[in-house]
Amino acid sequence: MTHKLLPVAAAILVALTSYNVAAESGTDVLTDGWEVHGYGSMNLRMADGETVHEEMGKPDYHSAGTSGQSTNQVELTIKKHTEHQNGVWSDFVVRSEYGNGNSFAYSSSGSQKNNTRAQFEVKESFVEIGGLSYLGEDTSIWGGQRFLNRSAGLISGEFWNQTSGVGAGIQTKLGGNTAGFAFVVADTSSDINGDVNELGKRSTLSSYNFYYHGVEALGGSLNFDLKYMEQANQEDKLSGGLTSAENGIGGAITYNRDYYGLDGWTQTGIAYGKGIASNRGVNFGDWSGDFSEDSTGLFITSYGVLNISENLQLGTEFVYFANDEFYGQKNIERIMFAARPSYKINDNLRLELTGSVSSEKLDDGAAWGRKDDNTYYMLEVASVFTVNADYFGRPQIKPYVTYYNTDKESAGGIKLAAGESSEIVVGVHTEIWF
Repeated sequence: MTHKLLPVAAAILVALTSYNVAAESGTDVLTDGWEVHGYGSMNLRMADGETVHEEMGKPDYHSAGTSGQSTNQVELTIKKHTEHQNGVWSDFVVRSEYGNGNSFAYSSSGSQKNNTRAQFEVKESFVEIGGLSYLGEDTSIWGGQRFLNRSAGLISGEFWNQTSGVGAGIQTKLGGNTAGFAFVVADTSSDINGDVNELGKRSTLSSYNFYYHGVEALGGSLNFDLKYMEQANQEDKLSGGLTSAENGIGGAITYNRDYYGLDGWTQTGIAYGKGIASNRGVNFGDWSGDFSEDSTGLFITSYGVLNISENLQLGTEFVYFANDEFYGQKNIERIMFAARPSYKINDNLRLELTGSVSSEKLDDGAAWGRKDDNTYYMLEVASVFTVNADYFGRPQIKPYVTYYNTDKESAGGIKLAAGESSEIVVGVHTEIWF
């Protein structure tokens, strides 16, 4: 009877032995899982009975408030994280987006549109691998398409520091702080939309990114960014006898701390760029061309949230943006200050008041359809229905009324109709992130 059990016992022993060998393999998967994050911004904006396309000068720091043009913007980020027996880990990140920049209100009648504006798109797709024994446990490498090291204003929502494109990079720890290098390229919108094939000469933009983040100093922390940029096949002459820039260099210092010594937080940045880095110095993407060798840009910003009391919080943003030889203007100077007090009525309801004032000085205002000296005002009142009435409590549904005002001769700066000096926009902004 015993000899009949021997093959079974032998098979069990082989199976157990095989399992133990696999479990001790360095490439054995210990954990493997998925994370899903996202963002949604659904904005009903109307003026005089019609939906609104214009952003009322918001991208140029002429106004703040709930001015984004996207009627239905949805963003989903999926990350697959894997850890192995030998300490190696990997992330596969895909960020998809729909509706960014579309201002039409669609119904559900099958195919919604014939054009290709703001369709479902993949904005990020990259793999990051860390813990490789020959690089060290604090070092990771990545490759693919991504947004790298982004910073945006609190109220304007404008990204001033980012590297957006396709590339590869390495990140590690030096002196306990994060250090990295990345090489990223982006083709220009004119090339992409012009359908330049593989035989054409593309004006591809390249960015060499060096960064060192998290340096503790001055009661907070400092981030240092340096970017050298190049553009291929850029030999065109610009108006005014200027020569198109083939390269540029930009840098930024970012200072993170409490709210200027009070309870809260702030982020303050100063950036400078020359040549194709003239757009805020460290703001790289397909928009980084179209500047001359003499173009420069100085950008200073500071924004944050002050916790005044248990029920009252105050968000503020300051921007100074000065350029030489910028889109046909010899000199541009823009200054904006925006404030948003938020009052918590109870755990699920708060009131918001947002105001901004902006000044713009141009060398030749007539070339842009406005005066040389322009001032823009904005005031917005909103009630916020939310699951958490903190300043950043989401999801929320926010009915609002926004008033814009300027001189009639400056109306073009905030996209008002000719001869108009003011506009009232009403809407309901629904927002969630997770």
